[in-house]
Amino acid sequence: MERYMPLTGIDLIPASLLIDTQATLDVLQAMADYRIRTVTQVLENIAFRAEIGCDTVVLSDFSKLLAIPLRDGCDLMDVIGRRLRAQAAE
Repeated sequence: MERYMPLTGIDLIPASLLIDTQATLDVLQAMADYRIRTVTQVLENIAFRAEIGCDTVVLSDFSKLLAIPLRDGCDLMDVIGRRLRAQAAE
């Protein structure tokens, strides 16, 4: 695994947003946790509001916005999984 892995969805070369795959597991987990919990909190906040009314365009834009930190969190969890599997194989 390369030392620096670009986040999914970043198609620029060279990528400027990278994951340090050699960072400690607790740091990787904390960053994944922060991103995933942020999306969860926003979605829960919306789910419990009865008076929200939006059109399809707003919901589409909103879902794209929330997909970014969720995808980042998944990328971080992927690195953690790879590292843990490599440790188990040793």
